[in-house]
Amino acid sequence: MTSVATAAGRSSTPLDAICVGETMVMVTPTPGGRLDAASTFVLRAGGAESNVAMFLAALGHRAAWASRVGADPLGDLVVEQVAATGVDTSLVEIHPARPTGVYLKDPGPAGTKVYYYRRESAAASMDPAYAARISAVPSAVLHLSGITAALSGSCRQLVDQLLLAGPDGRRLISFDVNYRLALWDGRAGTDLLRLAQAADVVFVGLDEAAQLWDVRTPQDVRKLIDLPGTLVVKNGSVDAVAFHGDGVTVEPARRVDVVEPVGAGDAFAAGWLSAALRGLDQTARLKLGHLVAGAALGSVGDFAALPPVDTICAVLGIEPDFWYSPSEAA
Repeated sequence: MTSVATAAGRSSTPLDAICVGETMVMVTPTPGGRLDAASTFVLRAGGAESNVAMFLAALGHRAAWASRVGADPLGDLVVEQVAATGVDTSLVEIHPARPTGVYLKDPGPAGTKVYYYRRESAAASMDPAYAARISAVPSAVLHLSGITAALSGSCRQLVDQLLLAGPDGRRLISFDVNYRLALWDGRAGTDLLRLAQAADVVFVGLDEAAQLWDVRTPQDVRKLIDLPGTLVVKNGSVDAVAFHGDGVTVEPARRVDVVEPVGAGDAFAAGWLSAALRGLDQTARLKLGHLVAGAALGSVGDFAALPPVDTICAVLGIEPDFWYSPSEAA
């Protein structure tokens, strides 16, 4: 393995967050098109954890994305696009023999179908040795998702090493359940619960929790995932509920025109983590999560431009001067 070289390299300034997971090339028809020979297509980087890193960078944080890509033009495209948003990609490694994963979107009247081609991808080769490299880099937040744990046996070991080693006081461990049925066998419920219980903050959709654990309410989810200091249960266009210590905070979702739902959960996590890094309260964390998710919902891509800082501050009820002050871990 060799590290991907970047123009600037890693800054000596400590990182706010490291987001670990596979990013593939997303093949998307231009608006109005389908997955057919008559359409034209756009290639974009698409991955849950890099989405979080990109939104964090857009929100003014020093965010890094860690993964492996193939020694191919698609791997170059992924790294270049993620880096172009201000994300540190110096932890990314190139696998000399495995390819960069690809997925294709097929929009239709009944919704968008997605086809994945990621078996034996470069990212699926991530392993405990790579986890050790990530662990050696200081950051205020380490963000992972359940997708990575499902990619391969070595990826599951990597997630175990990063997540199950136990708190060391150096950083906040963030985990998005991000259940993907096609990636898992019958162990999904058990494994994802085990991983969620080991994190400091957990994000989960009520719909995916119902699939995994046959629960019906956010309170049911909290009874199940009872160890993390913070559990955020997202209920689609209704609300988000944060369980923290002995308290519960509920924040209604913002009304938005939905163009494409994919990526909204990653955007929400980035918004919540951004507010947490700034030391904002639980209500502000949920509000910023909804605001960033709304931007993603209104875009055909997973990543989208955010509202101006003045608008963000008005929603959160803070002064712009505070927004630009140095961030601090929650």
